[in-house]
Amino acid sequence: MASSIKDLIEARVSANYFDPAAPVSDAQVAELVRLATLAPSAFNVQNWQFVAVRSREAREKLRDLSFGQQKVADAPVTFIISGTLRAHDQVAAALKPAVDKGILIQPVVDSWTRMAHGSMAGDERAQRDEALRSASLAGMTMILAAEGMGLSSCAMTGFDAAAVHAAFGLGPDEVPVMLLAVGYAAQGNWPQKPRRPLADVLRFA
Repeated sequence: MASSIKDLIEARVSANYFDPAAPVSDAQVAELVRLATLAPSAFNVQNWQFVAVRSREAREKLRDLSFGQQKVADAPVTFIISGTLRAHDQVAAALKPAVDKGILIQPVVDSWTRMAHGSMAGDERAQRDEALRSASLAGMTMILAAEGMGLSSCAMTGFDAAAVHAAFGLGPDEVPVMLLAVGYAAQGNWPQKPRRPLADVLRFA
């Protein structure tokens, strides 16, 4: 198992092949989601939801809705990670525990609530952008959490979002952003593929 964040990032691969005979326990599923929820989100609103698709029947249904990707059926769990719209309506409730613990004072919460409403209320694009950002940050956090727990994973955007939404009973404000298959790697996975040189992607200002 990797021992540092740098090791986790450098060791991670997107697994295409999982061992269907190696289960992921309820406790592991819960811990993956707990760690994913430690990801950052605007105003700490935590506008994400997770569906852990685990039964054979549900995994096969999800495979069919993700263009036949067999890893969805083979991985012992695939998470549907969604971002939630109308995040501005969730700010006060999301921050109440921080007030109760004395981390924030109520005037700060009131200010953040006004800011969130000012930037998102009535703006569907801004709400969707925020949902996509939050779910993506949670997804990447779960990927690293899985790696740290000795598990492999693969994030996927190749699925019928409307069909997944309907088939798995997502709420009207939930936007399915990615599928994340998690399990123990089988043989045949590629090593981590080379990345573009830093000179191609980094600028200083």
